[in-house]
Amino acid sequence: MQEKINLLVKKAIEELNHTKDMNELMLLKSKFLGKKSEFNQFMQEIKNLPNEEKPKVGQMVNLAKNEISQKINEVKRQIEEEQILNQLKKETIDISLPGKKFPLGKKHVITQTIEEIEDIFIGLGYEIKEGPEQEQDLYNFEMLNLPKDHPARDMQDSLYISEDTLLRTHTSPVQVRTLLEYVGKKPVKIIAPGRVYRKDDDDQTHSHQFHQVEALVVDKKTSLSDLKGTLLIAAQKLFGSERQIRLRPSYFPFTEPSVEVDVSCYVCSGKGCSMCKETGWIEILGAGMVNNNVLKAAGYDPDLYQGFAIGFGVERIAMLKLGIDDIRNLYTNDLRFNSQF
Repeated sequence: MQEKINLLVKKAIEELNHTKDMNELMLLKSKFLGKKSEFNQFMQEIKNLPNEEKPKVGQMVNLAKNEISQKINEVKRQIEEEQILNQLKKETIDISLPGKKFPLGKKHVITQTIEEIEDIFIGLGYEIKEGPEQEQDLYNFEMLNLPKDHPARDMQDSLYISEDTLLRTHTSPVQVRTLLEYVGKKPVKIIAPGRVYRKDDDDQTHSHQFHQVEALVVDKKTSLSDLKGTLLIAAQKLFGSERQIRLRPSYFPFTEPSVEVDVSCYVCSGKGCSMCKETGWIEILGAGMVNNNVLKAAGYDPDLYQGFAIGFGVERIAMLKLGIDDIRNLYTNDLRFNSQF
C-alpha cells in the first residue's frame, strides 16, 4: 500500500511540474484529489484492512493528499504570477515616448492690459470697484452733470433698454456709486475697470463694445499737481520709464478743468515717426478735476473736497503698446492672433 501511494504521489508531482495552464491544473486536481481519484479508492480499501492497520494507512493517505494539495497550490501561484507578468508586459507604457501635446490657453490681451493697469494703481494704494453693466440713467448721466436735455449726451450714442435704463456708456457710474457710499465716511481712491457699450459702427478703430478703466480720487487736499504726478507714473509704467507726458485742454462734462493726455512717442522717443504722425506725441487718455456739480450731487462740499478722474481706453492702450492696427482683431478669438501676446 505504501509503495502504491508513493508512486501515485510521484506521478502527480511530475504531471503538476509540467502544468502551465490553469484549466489543466484544475483537471489534474480533480484527477488526483477528486471523488473518482485513486486516493478515494485507497480510502475504500481501508475499510477492508485489519483494524490495527487502518490508522497507519489512513495517515499515509492523508499525508500524500496534503503533499499533492501543497504542490497544486504552489503551481497555482506560479501560474497566477505568470499571468500577471504577461498582462503587465502587454499593458506597459513606454514613458520615453513623447506625450500628446494639449494647447494651453492664456489670458486675453484685454485681460492682460486691464490687470497691468490695475497693478499700477493698486501699487499706488487704490482699491478696485465694480458696478452693473445695465445701469440707471441717473448714475450714467444725470449725477455726472449730464441732465436729460444736456447737449453733451450726443457725444455718446447710448443703447437704452427702457426710458431710464441703458447699457452703461462708461464706467463712471461706478465712481458715482462709490461717492455716495463713501460720503462722510472716508476719502475716495478707486479704479473702476469694466465693459462699456455705445451705439457705434464697428471699424478699424471703433467698437460698439469696449473696455475702460477709470480712476477717481476725492479728498480735502487733492490738486491738479496730484493728477499730473499720477498720470506721469501711469504713463511711464505702461510705456517705459523714459516717457514724458503733456496735458492739453479739453472738455468733459464731469471734469473741470479737463485735459487730454499725450505721452512722448515710445517708438521714436519724440523725434517724429509714423506712429506719432510726426508730432512726437501720442494721445493715450482723458482726465481732469472732478466737476463741482458732480461733487454736490453726491453730497460733497466743493469748498472742502476736491478730486480728479482718469479714464483709460483699454483697447487703445493695448493697441498702442502691442502694435495692433485693427481693434476687431481683439474680438475674433483667433488663437493665431492671441498666442502672439
